[in-house]
Amino acid sequence: MAISAELLDLLVCPVCRVPLELKQDDNGLKCNQCKRVYPIRDDIPVMLIDEARIEE
Repeated sequence: MAISAELLDLLVCPVCRVPLELKQDDNGLKCNQCKRVYPIRDDIPVMLIDEARIEE
């Protein structure tokens, strides 16, 4: 089960406060401004800054 479109519309990066995009492999949410990727575990987005990785 993927993240619903309604939930994705509500989620923003905790650092930049810009909307997030679902990665193509559906295992993370990416901020295009600060390049952080927040993981998705068991269909739940983990929106903790310490859990995010920076991806170019």
